Amino acid sequence: MNPIRVLLVDDHQMLREGLRAILARSEDIEVVGEASNGFEALDLARRLGPDIVVMDVAMPELNGVEATRELVRTMPGIRVVALSTYSDKRYVLSMLAAGAAGYVLKQAAHQELLSAIQATRRGEKFLSPSVAGVVVDGCMHPAERQDSTLGAALGPRERAVLQLLAEGLTSRQIAQKLSISASTVETHRRNISSKLRLHSVAELTKYAVREGLTSLDS
Repeated sequence: MNPIRVLLVDDHQMLREGLRAILARSEDIEVVGEASNGFEALDLARRLGPDIVVMDVAMPELNGVEATRELVRTMPGIRVVALSTYSDKRYVLSMLAAGAAGYVLKQAAHQELLSAIQATRRGEKFLSPSVAGVVVDGCMHPAERQDSTLGAALGPRERAVLQLLAEGLTSRQIAQKLSISASTVETHRRNISSKLRLHSVAELTKYAVREGLTSLDS
């Protein structure tokens, strides 16, 4: 049987090295590449065609939620295992809503990551036990679920624009990153401000950090 081809995505090199060491325990897994943000992840996934992407949730430039949503939309054969320090409902439900098949906490990765990769390759779901209750709660209270995801008031493209804006990029730079026109970026900015009723970059940045769209310390 061919090994499971894995792409590692995390903005901290030391953590990626640690993940490689964990995955090296299994002869059935081959790490085919590494990326440090969501944009790199999408590019490498297109070029390398991995079976599984181990995706950090909080990253600069394009976070794991938006990268996962785009990856699942454009490359549905690839499965995503989320990797995060956060067990908060917003992060877990956001990644699952984006299409992730698994969610592993970083502090438990040495115990659970191999199992998560093998389970998702079989077409199963895998959740760290400590976050399983969050999903059960979301199923029991579906009316609350929509508002429990990151930046729920905004659309996917608006969240991507807001993250880059909060990280200090200009409209022209955002346009280049997202392959859209600067005028389209400005339209998104106006819509974001209108929806959130926040009009300064400082206010929008505070919102982005509070909602987990960016940490600004990656």
